[in-house]
Amino acid sequence: MKIENDLVVSIHFGVAEVDGHALDSTENGAPLEYIQGTHYLVPGLEAELAGKEVGDKFDVTLEAEQAYGPFQEELVQQVPRSLFEGVDEIEVGMSFQAETDQGPRTVEVTEVTDETVSIDANHPLAGMALQFVGEVVGVREATAEELAHGHIHQAGSSCGGHSHQEEHECCGGDKSKHAEGESCCGGHGHKEKKEEKSPEGCCGSCH
Repeated sequence: MKIENDLVVSIHFGVAEVDGHALDSTENGAPLEYIQGTHYLVPGLEAELAGKEVGDKFDVTLEAEQAYGPFQEELVQQVPRSLFEGVDEIEVGMSFQAETDQGPRTVEVTEVTDETVSIDANHPLAGMALQFVGEVVGVREATAEELAHGHIHQAGSSCGGHSHQEEHECCGGDKSKHAEGESCCGGHGHKEKKEEKSPEGCCGSCH
């Protein structure tokens, strides 16, 4: 069965910067599973996998435009510290969910002063060329429920449950399409972030 839209695909993969610095891998863990055509993966990787079958390997280098997009300076902003009222401590590296004109977006704190907080809404891998290397390990029909919901369902789990997919949204999945449960490289390759829910009204101007 060849990979085409609306099929559930399982892949084992590793991702690295083009200089060879490894960022993440599914090695020693569960494969990444997604529905082809739902934009779960970054555009270049999904396009590379189209037409492949179980056992096929892939090795593709993607420029930023086909991965997580260019770094956008306008997504780096300074906001009043008062918007974080109710948060006891604000530290560089913390991340918050912010409501924007484009929907929920994760922003990372990059600088803190007595009056302002600098936040960055770019994806952690924005502006980077990346190499994805891996193998297709499964292709199957999606269930009607999975197609209706736009994501796969793990055995014994419900829609509200977290699956191992969320652990790889940074490197295999397109984070811009999946705000809920975002994480970066499954905790590998980047400093661990402390995730906080954004106070109501916080960063409402971020876009």
